[in-house]
Amino acid sequence: MNKQKSTRPQVTSSVDIVDWRPEDEKFWQTTGRRIANRNLWISIPSLLCGFAIWLMWGIITVQMANAGFPFSPDELFTIAAISGLSGATLRIPASFFIRICGGRNTVWLTTALLMIPAIGTGLALQDKSTPLWVFQLMALLSGIGGGNFACSMSNISTFFPKRQQGTALGLNAGLGNFGVTTMQLLIPAVMTVSLFGALGGDPIPLVKDSATLIGKIVAGTPTWIQNAGFVWLLLLVPLAVVGWFGMNNLLTVSPAIGSTAAALGRVVVFYGLALVVSGLGLYLYLPAPSGLGLLNMWAVVVLVIVATLFAMKALATGEMKANLGKQFAIFGNKHTWSMTALYVVTFGSFIGFSMALPLSITVIFGNTHVFDPATQAWVHARNPNAPSALMYAWIGPFVGALIRPLGGWISDKLGGSIVTQVISLVLVVASAATGYVMHLAYQSATPEDYFFLFMGLFIVLFAASGIGNGSTFRTVGFVFDQDQRGPVLGWTSAVGAYGSFIAPVVIGGQIKAGTPENAMYGFAIFYAICVVINWWFYLRKNAYIHNP
Repeated sequence: MNKQKSTRPQVTSSVDIVDWRPEDEKFWQTTGRRIANRNLWISIPSLLCGFAIWLMWGIITVQMANAGFPFSPDELFTIAAISGLSGATLRIPASFFIRICGGRNTVWLTTALLMIPAIGTGLALQDKSTPLWVFQLMALLSGIGGGNFACSMSNISTFFPKRQQGTALGLNAGLGNFGVTTMQLLIPAVMTVSLFGALGGDPIPLVKDSATLIGKIVAGTPTWIQNAGFVWLLLLVPLAVVGWFGMNNLLTVSPAIGSTAAALGRVVVFYGLALVVSGLGLYLYLPAPSGLGLLNMWAVVVLVIVATLFAMKALATGEMKANLGKQFAIFGNKHTWSMTALYVVTFGSFIGFSMALPLSITVIFGNTHVFDPATQAWVHARNPNAPSALMYAWIGPFVGALIRPLGGWISDKLGGSIVTQVISLVLVVASAATGYVMHLAYQSATPEDYFFLFMGLFIVLFAASGIGNGSTFRTVGFVFDQDQRGPVLGWTSAVGAYGSFIAPVVIGGQIKAGTPENAMYGFAIFYAICVVINWWFYLRKNAYIHNP
């Protein structure tokens, strides 16, 4: 009997595993590896869908402009930014779900919940008269996909032995990040066909030229923009079935999850709490008629983070309260704050530029820009030679996701802080150069002349931020002990994700002001400050911790 217990996991149901010993080589080879890999390969497409739905507004807003939806460029940028704020905020409670709700319960429900923004977005896009607040609400709910990263990574880390966690987490995060590229390629393609027949609704003719990866689509062409939401159901419905029956809760990690219904209820309560806080913050931020316009972007980010943490602490009981106590303890460590800034440099840049790039291409290069001496104002008119954001915007995120594992590998050889220092310097130069090119394009009658230089610089930005994702993870593992490492990773991933809110707001606001270059110059200044922070904490002669 004892021998049988050492080779087979005990279960309380078909999904709850009591005996889990991944560091036991015999157990791992005979039983653990099969179960862990099954959970990993269900987790990866679930996380991919999360990233896709979280960031889909960067592409959808481009096509809304092409289809003639009656919203200004800054309103469209705001829609994209709302999902960014929501997704980042939901990462805060998601960091704690695995221990209190169970891995299978959490990943299954947070993936299934993505059907709500998918269906709602599809219905909203069927009619050009849909009011702005509906799209803002759908963008808020799309943040569910952003929150999923924190619980997905936490879950997978519990299944694998330490010697294989780097590979497992790299596959989960790296392939999950490809949800950005998948979305940017898939959405333009499915908009060209009546994918769901009568159930999908009537097409909307384009009022401006559009494109897919393989070519241009001329104005007047019928387009099923609503497929941008509905298409994800083709993945989410089977994933809901496979996740429910194929994933597991590890009771060695989640010993007090209780009934399945109670566990699922906790996810809904705390995700709902974060959504409410995000919504209230946005109401204070957005201008009338959508909100009160009382707070600026930076105040909203700080308010939402603090309010979410304290609201969770007020509602939490038992083990959840103890875990939150550990989370709050990291704020007394100065390295928490230095690594938060450095993770914003890397992942914040990657996710922010992924959100802002498509609409930036559309606004800056989609129009000609001629200065009228008589009125002393710039006149913007449709550019017949405009490059399509839908054809090119996917390249940068693809490069950033593809190169991410390289950052971890190089950091293992050289040290995480050395790699972070180099890529931060690259980001300073590339960001400033991108700003200058944006300035030239936005004051040109032929902005397309600068497009490929603009794209080349953005690819450099994505590549540098992708490598930096790996190097900052490596530094966190080097600097913090085992008790603080997990909470710090959860905290930094949440704050870094606010880049998806900040970048569209900053770039959109500067485009509206006629000075898009100022956004990139501001980012360059921030990167330069972080070069100094990284050097001071980890590289100077008397650094707090040498890495290496």
